[in-house]
Amino acid sequence: MKKHQIILACSLVFTLLFYNESVGINISIFAVILTLLISYFFQDRMVDRSHLILVITSMLSCFAFAWYGDFASFLALAMSVLFLQFKTQDGELKVIQVFPLVFLNIFTSLGRVFIFSQWLPERKIHNDFAKKLVAFVIIPIVFLGLFFIVYSFGSNHFSSLFTDYTLDIDIVELILISLVGFYISFSFWNYWVPDACYEFNPKLNDEFTNSSEIKTQNTFSFLDLDFERKSGEITLFLLNVMLLVFIATYNYEQFFEVVEKTNLSADTHERVNSVIFSIVMAVGVIMFYFKGGFNFDKKAVWLKKLAKIWIVLNGLLIISAMLKNSEYISVFGLTYKRLGVYAFLILAIIGLVFVFIKITKQKTNAYLLNKMVWYFYGTVLLCSFVNWGNLVTNYNIAVNKCVEPVFLTNLNFNDDARREYFLKHNLNGGNAEIVREEMIETYQSNNFLSKALYYEFLNNK
Repeated sequence: MKKHQIILACSLVFTLLFYNESVGINISIFAVILTLLISYFFQDRMVDRSHLILVITSMLSCFAFAWYGDFASFLALAMSVLFLQFKTQDGELKVIQVFPLVFLNIFTSLGRVFIFSQWLPERKIHNDFAKKLVAFVIIPIVFLGLFFIVYSFGSNHFSSLFTDYTLDIDIVELILISLVGFYISFSFWNYWVPDACYEFNPKLNDEFTNSSEIKTQNTFSFLDLDFERKSGEITLFLLNVMLLVFIATYNYEQFFEVVEKTNLSADTHERVNSVIFSIVMAVGVIMFYFKGGFNFDKKAVWLKKLAKIWIVLNGLLIISAMLKNSEYISVFGLTYKRLGVYAFLILAIIGLVFVFIKITKQKTNAYLLNKMVWYFYGTVLLCSFVNWGNLVTNYNIAVNKCVEPVFLTNLNFNDDARREYFLKHNLNGGNAEIVREEMIETYQSNNFLSKALYYEFLNNK
């Protein structure tokens, strides 16, 4: 199947799925079709285990969106299908380039669609084309029209066969949906990769390709290598000392100072924010000093030791922040934000592990970015598969923390547990609960393609 045929076929499928429908299962069906088309037409390019994994995660994320229909599952679905397409079509490029390319093609597709030579096959017009058009199309249509007029005057019933009905079609909506479907299909199957991406791609490799040249290069032209190395050692030594002092005071304030319960929330947020900024800056400093020559400098022994010590100390800081977040949860209960803190801190630990490997195994800075893209993708998948709203609700009810009616009502996909708890304790979520129940009724009354399956299996109120 040729490129233009796939584009037109997907455009037609999109139109059939989305005409006179709202967002729902139709997105999942369309994504499943895209996944199956990639797997079928480009199966000869699927030579890596990552292709199979992406096919599986694409299908699972499609089912997740069909069930929940929320932003997290949509993001997982979009990333899965885009990663699969990119990995299949341009496997030599690093997957981190997906993000700028998606942004670029959002705009360039509007103009490239008119460059017909890129996606439409060239066809030669034969000399007898005009004759065939006149003989097989125009002449029959003219005679058919004339005789239709004559026969219509002679028989009202004959005329009514063609005139006594109207098509129940919203032409404007049909055209708009068709254009959107064509735009999405064209951007997906005929995306543009600038030559600069292929030229820049070697710089995103995990390994250094010119280590012999890097050894003799300085980061700063005005500093000798010895001065630069010594500057890094002094900087990291002072940072380690300061981080040790910070860890000591941080843990003292967290676990030994008596804090009023009313101030616990604000204090915890401030300390977690400081940890977040500390980790980001720590990784940035390591990437700055080990972006080139010092990875291979045999004299940079102390620089590497101090960097590893700083990584370990930042790991201890993360563990302290996790313990504080756990204490916060034990006092106030679970929320989305507190779960998000866990997610970020776990990603931070993973990032520090790869930074440690980067220094030890002499990897590039791109190595860290390439690895973290996949772990971020895995985090998005996990967020889309798990019913976090129901988990938070059941935990808080079990420990009797953070069970205010309005808070529980504003959590997603917890309706059975919420209704049971409200009924048992005679609680009312007020206007928020009214809005929530109206939304459930709307989802349940939608057409099949516009539904989210979660609400179909929800118990009646």
